Amino acid sequence: MDTIWSPDLLDGQGPKYKAVMHAIRDRIAARLLAPGDKLPPVRDLAWALGITPGTVARAYTLLTDDGTLTAAVGRGTFVAQPDEKGPLFADVPLEIDSATHLAEEQSWQVNLFSPHLPSVGQATLIRGLLAEVAQDPPSGVMHYPTRSGGHAARVAAMHWLDEAPLGSFDADDIVLANGGQNAILMVFQALLKGRRPAILVEDLAYPGFRRAAELLRADVIPVEMDAHGVIPEALEAAARAHDAQIFCTSPEVHNPTCGFTPLSRRRALADVARRADLQILEDDCYRLGQAQEPGYRMIVPERSWYISSISKSITPALRIGIAVAPGGRANVLRRTAEYSFFGLATPLTDLAAKLLVHPELPRLMAAARTGIGTYVQRAVNILGSYDIVWRKDVPFLWLHLPEGWRASAFVQAAEQQGVRIRAAEEYACRDARTPHAVRMAINAGVSLPTFEAAIERLRVLLDNPPEHIGV
Repeated sequence: MDTIWSPDLLDGQGPKYKAVMHAIRDRIAARLLAPGDKLPPVRDLAWALGITPGTVARAYTLLTDDGTLTAAVGRGTFVAQPDEKGPLFADVPLEIDSATHLAEEQSWQVNLFSPHLPSVGQATLIRGLLAEVAQDPPSGVMHYPTRSGGHAARVAAMHWLDEAPLGSFDADDIVLANGGQNAILMVFQALLKGRRPAILVEDLAYPGFRRAAELLRADVIPVEMDAHGVIPEALEAAARAHDAQIFCTSPEVHNPTCGFTPLSRRRALADVARRADLQILEDDCYRLGQAQEPGYRMIVPERSWYISSISKSITPALRIGIAVAPGGRANVLRRTAEYSFFGLATPLTDLAAKLLVHPELPRLMAAARTGIGTYVQRAVNILGSYDIVWRKDVPFLWLHLPEGWRASAFVQAAEQQGVRIRAAEEYACRDARTPHAVRMAINAGVSLPTFEAAIERLRVLLDNPPEHIGV
């Protein structure tokens, strides 16, 4: 029996079959087991570990089902080859950025507040391009940003958005920002007017909408939703009752519920926007895969402002956000940027001009999506018996808590177990009634076994609600 197998791998709490599963995954991650390696026969491994053959067989079966292992009748069980794995388990080299993530000895604590992309080569690409920019900065390093100096970056951004369903636009419709949140604030600054303006948001919505509105002393009005997004009648009533000027929405990937707004509902909401003279701000920062339906800029182009960023698809470190204005209205947005911060720093626009059109970028983004999908699938495997909403190309999950748990209490209990998550209350206005639900972001900046261990701890909490909270 190989020395990598010992009874020590069963140390700790939890079912023994899960300990065997974690041990096998750990050994694959550490390259002690390589693709094609044969695992010990069930009875041999059971004898070495001092457990029943049925326990080992169960672990092998579950790992075969999820694509980690492959079984051949009469030959045994093997570590799956990359081409034998399903699409969620492609052979993606996942790395931990040691400058920003906890060291392994501290990795019991896992932050699931915000998504962390796996490092699959984009860091290496960015470092190389930064070196190129440092040696030959097209915009220079001794000048204020200029509109002409940022033109190449806007062209590159237009290329990067090529598959987004935005209708007709060109580089002059684009204004670059310091991340998606800055882009939202810029749109608010450009559009809001009057002594007491208001924005309309989904009942549960990205908190950045509220924070940007508060900076501008604007009221934030939540609008009732159903499974398909904001209810058109509720939007019209809210628009009439307040000096509402902007409707903020995330139709492709609703944050935090993972929801999606179908085309029929989008058209109905666009009709309301026209009647009530609302501008529409579409936040598309969380979409990693293909868009399913036309964006509002295609449906109602004269009043739709589109926001995206590279934070969830390439890296959040660079803080590159993209705002696309309605045709002919980019000047007001560009003035807002110039009056606020003069425009993006010239080395950053030079980097964006190279990065967003680099021929390697599509492959790296696809690999990052695959990595996120792997983490999503592992979380679903562990929490699948609960009411959880997920999509393989969305970097968070939405969990409705079982009876006995309130969201705030569950978040506190999770933090005591070293896992940081967000309660539904963080996505609602102060006086709103919220569901007992939590959002868990995918942190692919920690190893897969570390992430799985964190989700397992959440599963133990879900299985054991405190009696004094129960109904």
